[in-house]
Amino acid sequence: MGRLAEGALRRHRLVAIVALSLLVLLAWAWLLAGAGMAAGTTFSLVPGPLSRGTMDAMAMPEAGGLLVFSMWLVMMVAMMLPSAAPTVLLYARAAAHRAPPGAAPPPTAAFLLGYIVVWGAFSAVAAALQLALASSGALSMASMGSASRWLSGGVLVAAGLYQLTPLKRACLDHCRSPAEFLARHFRPGPLGALRLGLIHGAYCLGCCWALMLLLFVGGVMNLAWIALLTLLVAAEKLLPGGRTIAVAGGAAMLAWGGVILFG
Repeated sequence: MGRLAEGALRRHRLVAIVALSLLVLLAWAWLLAGAGMAAGTTFSLVPGPLSRGTMDAMAMPEAGGLLVFSMWLVMMVAMMLPSAAPTVLLYARAAAHRAPPGAAPPPTAAFLLGYIVVWGAFSAVAAALQLALASSGALSMASMGSASRWLSGGVLVAAGLYQLTPLKRACLDHCRSPAEFLARHFRPGPLGALRLGLIHGAYCLGCCWALMLLLFVGGVMNLAWIALLTLLVAAEKLLPGGRTIAVAGGAAMLAWGGVILFG
């Protein structure tokens, strides 16, 4: 490969890194501007009517599904994109290498869109679940966290059990070995990129959906809890002992849930 081609690859990779970084930063900035750190508070690094109004609206089931859906989608981007970014960058490099000389840059945005579509589908379900739980009184209006030990314990036990299942392990293995997945399923063009993103995004969701439901336990907009779950997701996917971390996390969730339910 000539110098011009190598230079184009480096530029494209740099653009992808900058774009992904900006997307993650924007998502976290939105969370920081509107999230409460504790029950009964409207903590914000960007105080003002917008952040207070957002918190008040999200805490109320009558606020409407669109706002709650938007909150969940931004949270999914903030929590999942950091650990998915290496796969997105790997796709960008693989697509660039497979592109014929002089062709347009690979459709990395279409690949990422596949992830976001999957995360959006989960966000719609999670938003509906949040509104239903809030209407039933199972969620605290102040913290948007569980107000029921049965809900807290049940979610923890369910998430802990899922962490130990073959399905979780299979999805995690796909997330931890994206090169093999891309080599097997790669298709050229924007539609091929979107298809790849949808499939790998589904594996990504299969790996982490139960962890995302733990937000109902610690508080849907509790920044400390969001950060902890983000780190757990990243550790499972990116660290050498990710499978062991997943099993250990599942055992801890089972123990914690058992204490809440029967302690």
